[in-house]
Amino acid sequence: MRKVLILAVTVLFLSIGASAQSKSANSTDYRTALGVKVWDGAGISLKHFFNSQNAGELIGYFWRNGVRFTGLFEIHGDINGAAGLKWYIGPGAHIGIYGSKYGDGVFAGLDGVIGLDYKFNGAPINISLDWQPSFEFGDGRGFYGSWGGLGIRYTF
Repeated sequence: MRKVLILAVTVLFLSIGASAQSKSANSTDYRTALGVKVWDGAGISLKHFFNSQNAGELIGYFWRNGVRFTGLFEIHGDINGAAGLKWYIGPGAHIGIYGSKYGDGVFAGLDGVIGLDYKFNGAPINISLDWQPSFEFGDGRGFYGSWGGLGIRYTF
């Protein structure tokens, strides 16, 4: 499953790079970014700015015996003296579909996020590092503090 995910993301990056130049390559700002997020598992991350301070991020995690789809609303702020570096914080929600080892079923929850986001000047690359605590509803569910990750994305 991981090999298929890595191959799909690689092909996507190559096709985007071959077909168009990034408008944000020579800037520390970007509008949309697509890539991977890794931590305890791996996921696909799509982040889009609605304006200069507010963004939405959709993440499809592939985690052990299941998948988890997360939507986040992120409020961004500049860090003075660090061009391209922003902090962000915000709320979100998720739906997880897990195999029998992790509760066998479909569960929903509420999420939060706090992190740092950096856009390289002169390259269409963005990285982020965040923590996404969540509370999942259902029997045997509760607080989870182990979500989040390192995001590496192509900006366009």
